[in-house]
Amino acid sequence: MKLAFVNKLIEVAEKDPRVMLLTGDLGFQIFDDFYARYGPRYVNVGVAEAELVNAAAGLALVGKKPVTYSIASFMTSRCFEQIKLSIAYHGLPVVICGAGGGYAYGHSGVTHHAPDDISLMCAIPGMTVIAPGDANEVTALLPQIMELKGPSYIRIGRGKEAVYESDSPCILGRARLLSEGQDIAILTTGDIAFEALTAVKALNKEGVFPMLYQFHTIKPVDTAVLDAISKSVEHIIVIEENIPIGGLSSVVRRHFMNQKNAPNIISLTAPDEFVLGSPHQHEIRSVYRLNSKAIVENVKKLS
Repeated sequence: MKLAFVNKLIEVAEKDPRVMLLTGDLGFQIFDDFYARYGPRYVNVGVAEAELVNAAAGLALVGKKPVTYSIASFMTSRCFEQIKLSIAYHGLPVVICGAGGGYAYGHSGVTHHAPDDISLMCAIPGMTVIAPGDANEVTALLPQIMELKGPSYIRIGRGKEAVYESDSPCILGRARLLSEGQDIAILTTGDIAFEALTAVKALNKEGVFPMLYQFHTIKPVDTAVLDAISKSVEHIIVIEENIPIGGLSSVVRRHFMNQKNAPNIISLTAPDEFVLGSPHQHEIRSVYRLNSKAIVENVKKLS
């Protein structure tokens, strides 16, 4: 996703001289082309995320279209107050990019874990929150995000994520249908979508056909699709690499909580605890049942 993000940003910056990229001592090599092309429109503020955000806010106030970039844990929790007050309070069109959301940097330890980035950003008024599933979605969504009139947060992976195809268009604010089905719906966000696709393919071979939707936009969520799903299924499984509070699962549950005859909702989320020992992402997903195997098992229990 990183390369897709940078390559599309270069294209957008070519067409709009107001676009600027700010980073916090990260992105070496992958931003070399951007710097070579646009020089002073690339700013490395150093290891100072609060100032990174404040600088982006100042640039937005004078008509620029700044994009900030850092590891997701640093880009959200470390400078949360500045994002809330310097950017969101003024409704500024700053695009905040958190790389390696969830446990993409699992082996680097708790300091680099970001299973709460989506929750933190969803808590900020006026913030649009996006978690693309693969490089193709990054490429499709970034130009749309750059046209927003207010602040936005995009979580991307750290690189080399699997890609997938879908006939469903990738439109900001709308869920994508990745696989048609019946009785059970699987909802995903972020790059864990590929785990769900793997599970669906395995289930199809056994004659089980759950539908699968990718909610790349978490805030505002596609309520029209949620309502349509609820009319055709009895069970919804939400899987996300985010803590139980404040992510897609919370959004879905809140949407249905006052509705009669709402579907049964099962949440497969990151744990409400620190993950110690510096395991890799695939190990964390296995331990906390955030993989295709866990999805298959849950679907079979409901079938």
